[in-house]
Amino acid sequence: MTDIDPRVDPPMAADEAATLTAFLDYHRHTLALKCEGLTDDQLRLRSVPPSNLSLLGLVRHMAEVEWYWFQCILRGEEVEGGHYCTEADPDGDFDNVDTADVAADVATWRAEIEASRRAAAGLPLDTVGKRPRRGEEVTLRWILAHMVEEYARHNGHADLLRELVDGSTGE
Repeated sequence: MTDIDPRVDPPMAADEAATLTAFLDYHRHTLALKCEGLTDDQLRLRSVPPSNLSLLGLVRHMAEVEWYWFQCILRGEEVEGGHYCTEADPDGDFDNVDTADVAADVATWRAEIEASRRAAAGLPLDTVGKRPRRGEEVTLRWILAHMVEEYARHNGHADLLRELVDGSTGE
């Protein structure tokens, strides 16, 4: 990992939307930082069996999560057609990394982040997604809070995976 931390700390005093967005961006950058400078094989390295966790799996999973919450739930796009997961292979994001195209998967994740930013841009936090989740309406506020939680949880996994790969530790 680089000695220079490219992340921007979330503001200490900002409105709710700016705060949620800044924390989400901070955590997005954290996952990228955890993957920085590694080879494809290092990104594919799994933690201890029987776990299927790898840094590449986390990147692929977060691409799915970004797509699902912002495109499917917020914008109302069809749920069918995720990047890695199917009904027959619901854990494809984590399971199928051994022969995955790492550069393409990272590019997909980054593209989904940009699509998520565009989907949420300028919307009030009370905006209700066009597709319900489990029969309930979901607001942009909830999606942003959930995404912060999702990244924060998986960045904890990424910390351990990165330490396994090359001993690097950090925030």
